[in-house]
Amino acid sequence: MDSIIVEGNGPLSGQIPISGAKNTCLKLMTAALLSDEPLTLTNVPRLSDIRTLSTLLESHGCEVALLQGGRVMVLSAREITNRRADYEIVRKLRASFNVLGPLLAREGEAIVSLPGGCAIGARKVDLHIMALEKLGATITLEEGYVHATAPNGLTGAVIEFPFVSVGATENALTAATLAKGTTVIRNAAREPDTVDLAKCLVEMGAKISGAGTSEITIEGVDRLHAATHQVIPDRIEMGTFMIAPAICGGEVELLGGRRDLLEAFCEKLEAAGIDITETEAGLKVARRNGAVKAVDVTTAPFPGFPTDLQAQFMALMCTAEGTSTLEETIFENRFMHAPELIRMGARIDVHGGTATVTGVKGLTGAPVMATDLRASVSLILAGLAAEGETTVARVYHLDRGYERIEEKLSAVGAKVSRVKADG
Repeated sequence: MDSIIVEGNGPLSGQIPISGAKNTCLKLMTAALLSDEPLTLTNVPRLSDIRTLSTLLESHGCEVALLQGGRVMVLSAREITNRRADYEIVRKLRASFNVLGPLLAREGEAIVSLPGGCAIGARKVDLHIMALEKLGATITLEEGYVHATAPNGLTGAVIEFPFVSVGATENALTAATLAKGTTVIRNAAREPDTVDLAKCLVEMGAKISGAGTSEITIEGVDRLHAATHQVIPDRIEMGTFMIAPAICGGEVELLGGRRDLLEAFCEKLEAAGIDITETEAGLKVARRNGAVKAVDVTTAPFPGFPTDLQAQFMALMCTAEGTSTLEETIFENRFMHAPELIRMGARIDVHGGTATVTGVKGLTGAPVMATDLRASVSLILAGLAAEGETTVARVYHLDRGYERIEEKLSAVGAKVSRVKADG
């Protein structure tokens, strides 16, 4: 497995382009199964997760073509040749479970493997199943697979989630586009990913209102048609690179960055002593004079502080002035990066879903191990501020969510390099 070598090298300066949003692109790709006409996506990130889902869609009979160096993807599901999503693919990528709604809506049947647990918690699918049952599907669980049938099609209904679930909202949203009648989703996810999916579905001919609010209304249509849609910028990549100049000083402009995608996160950064300025090209981020100040954070669904930026913010708090409390409310087991940061000299005390971080004057480079995607990058960020060399092992996680991260950081003055597994 590859490793990343990071050397603390002082302030950063320059520009970093922000790629298309991974999580958004994955859900947009599943929407291609709803139509027998092509869906063209632009601003596609070149990541291993995108390749994994492409393989799954191809197994269903969808043709996937990459143009312009992989930045443009054309998906054509003229005929669904297979309604089963096998465990061997679904287990690699949880977003694969979101083929369930489109397959069921278009074909009247879908057999999709349960995705299983992951390093940051089980993330159950009961809300996905509840939503589709409300739309009239009959669902059974057999040998680790969800068997969903609706031989006469789906029917609009009121779906009220007991708590916000991005994945379940999106599975219900895609399925309802082809259902008979009106569907109302209450306590719906408001994430930019979900809003962009709804926008794409409307471009394909769906009738959707209320996306971005807690209540989405869908008027079912008979069929969807071809469309071309641009993937929004990746707000988690953007937030990650905003931490880089915050943790080691300097000024970086994020090309394509949008504050509206990360308002709660930006407010916390500013409270910590970081300047954020909107520019014609994106966002400029710079650390003010003096130490970063400790700030408390509680993760929450959008528009709250994103759970996917909690690990990166913890890295920043490790050298902040004072003591901060980070409360994780979305996923269990999401402090697995804390022991690795402690190896670098951080003072972190974890109790259940809360981590208390007492800032230290400096971190020290050390061999550390990545446990998941966001933990991986938090260790790289900590390495930027550490004295000496940090070696981050098991960085295959990184390639799932960050495109050319070594190149992007090196371009603004960081000393970051990859060591291939074969030496």
